[in-house]
Amino acid sequence: MDKIAKTEDQWREELAPDQYAVLRQQATEPPFTGRYVDTKEPGVYRCAGCQAELFRSDDKFDSGSGWPSFTDPAVAESVELRPDTSHGMVRTEAVCAKCGGHLGHVFDDGPQDKGGMRYCINSCALTLES
Repeated sequence: MDKIAKTEDQWREELAPDQYAVLRQQATEPPFTGRYVDTKEPGVYRCAGCQAELFRSDDKFDSGSGWPSFTDPAVAESVELRPDTSHGMVRTEAVCAKCGGHLGHVFDDGPQDKGGMRYCINSCALTLES
């Protein structure tokens, strides 16, 4: 996968303020406020920063966490996992492999019949293509 390299000024110009805060500064949108939390519409979820295909609606489930949750990426190589020890916690960060944008975090409390993973993703890091 070809990586996208842009300056922070370019990202700031191209992204909405909430998208920039999440994708480039590792912020988190408040729970139950994101556009895709309750969305059931079929389609492909793409990175809001670079339009890489990240998740499919077939893998989305209601986790009750307040953020869109998925059991798997659409293509395993599209989402990089990195250790995250910020805020005094040990977590696994999910990052867009193409542009390096912060998407959210991955937890092991997802549906057991689907592998047990929960990709907890910020709505503003995504766009839904129907």
